[in-house]
Amino acid sequence: MQNNVLILDFGSQYTQLIARRVRELNIYCEIHPYHKIPKSLDAFKAVILSGSPFSVRAEDAPHPDLSQIRGKKPLLAVCYGAQYLAHFNGGRVEPSDIREYGRAKLSMIKANEVFFQDIPENTNVWMSHSDTITELPENGVRLASTVDVLNAAYRIDNEETYAIQFHPEVYHTTHGKQLLENFLVKIAEVPQTWTPAAFVDTTVETLKEQIGDGKVVLGLSGGVDSTVAAILLHKAIGKNLFCIFVNNGLLRKNEFESVLDQYKDMGLNVKGVDASERFLDALRNEIDPERKRKAIGNAFIEVFDDEAHKVTGVDWLGQGTIYPDVIESVSVNGPSVTIKSHHNVGGLPDFMKLKIVEPLRMLFKDEVRRVGKEMGIDPELLGRHPFPGPGLAIRILGDITAEKVRILQEVDAIFINGLKKWDLYDKVWQAGAILLPVNSVGVMGDERTYEKVVALRAVESTDGMTADWVNLPYEFLQEVSNHIINRVKGVNRVVYDISSKPPATIEWE
Repeated sequence: MQNNVLILDFGSQYTQLIARRVRELNIYCEIHPYHKIPKSLDAFKAVILSGSPFSVRAEDAPHPDLSQIRGKKPLLAVCYGAQYLAHFNGGRVEPSDIREYGRAKLSMIKANEVFFQDIPENTNVWMSHSDTITELPENGVRLASTVDVLNAAYRIDNEETYAIQFHPEVYHTTHGKQLLENFLVKIAEVPQTWTPAAFVDTTVETLKEQIGDGKVVLGLSGGVDSTVAAILLHKAIGKNLFCIFVNNGLLRKNEFESVLDQYKDMGLNVKGVDASERFLDALRNEIDPERKRKAIGNAFIEVFDDEAHKVTGVDWLGQGTIYPDVIESVSVNGPSVTIKSHHNVGGLPDFMKLKIVEPLRMLFKDEVRRVGKEMGIDPELLGRHPFPGPGLAIRILGDITAEKVRILQEVDAIFINGLKKWDLYDKVWQAGAILLPVNSVGVMGDERTYEKVVALRAVESTDGMTADWVNLPYEFLQEVSNHIINRVKGVNRVVYDISSKPPATIEWE
């Protein structure tokens, strides 16, 4: 691809949102850490600098070499990027007298500027910085101000370099998408050719060249990512794709059988392997979330390796890795703090000796769904909620037993089926139940009970990076709670999780 946009990441929480907004304009972009600028920029038609939690005045502030970009590529600097260009090029950045966080209005916009075309004065923008630009850099021309921020936007004379102290990528900046379009399409003249159809055509051709006559094994999960990856590979190599669906004993109720049945009409070569006992053995007495994930990952690799060896001449392992997994595994400042390990990212054990092929590694979740739709995959499958790779193991807090799995499968089935019955399933990004490691006192009939507590969780999100809890109807929660307590032996209390991400995560472990 020769019409790419390069986004240099300075560690902002909003960097992925910039990429998503650019992709929504049907323009392909890639995120790279600021200290790993590609050696060749020939493939990039424009560059965007992200915001950052750093201050440009700090000694450890990110300080990239932009000599191959400034004046040579159209450049948009956002927040920290705008302050960086000012601070190191003859301007001045100082601590703000007023903390500049949240909504503001552009009280002045310079007339006849393509950058602000079709954007009215008093439009809402989103600020998020504690420093401010008090003097513009050399050859800087002020383009916009707010009541509190004199230099809310500027450009550099005789360059296609633009800078803003607000965030166009967030929802609260009313005309943010228009601003990005003005810069990328009207100023940088980047073609809007990044479409699901174009992705499918390009990817299939790339896979044909990459794999040739080789054979690929791919672990199906029944979810959106692995299914779309499988169909792309199938289009490229046909019968040389061998799909394996492993039952780890931690799937939803009856999911092993229903998923295998779902794949029957898709033309894929799928083998189902029931390894439930092997996984439960690997998890015995394990309570630490990260150790659970690793135990499941190791067991999966062993089972998968056993099955892959039954196919002769396999060279490749197919994976449904998507872009957020990749980005979260690359740190701007050295090794990242581990929130949780990504089961799709990282090396394989030496004994597998397979090359990895990841046809979706540059797509966000909603893009994966659009690609799946383009290829005619069943909308019901594409609309499935994300389900964690380790399955119910990370929704059972504490140690894992077959009885606990049974309880949670029953609870989960009532919750998910209830969402579908009430026409709420498609309004939720992800839902599930969590079995808590506590018992509570209850009364059933005239008897005292001392049984398990389950938490229900339902969130709204676009790509899982941030999420809000869903305000489900009280009547629905009442019905589901009654069904769970009356029908699932071992549970006498149901609670509903009203935590957002951040600060909480979507899963409890």
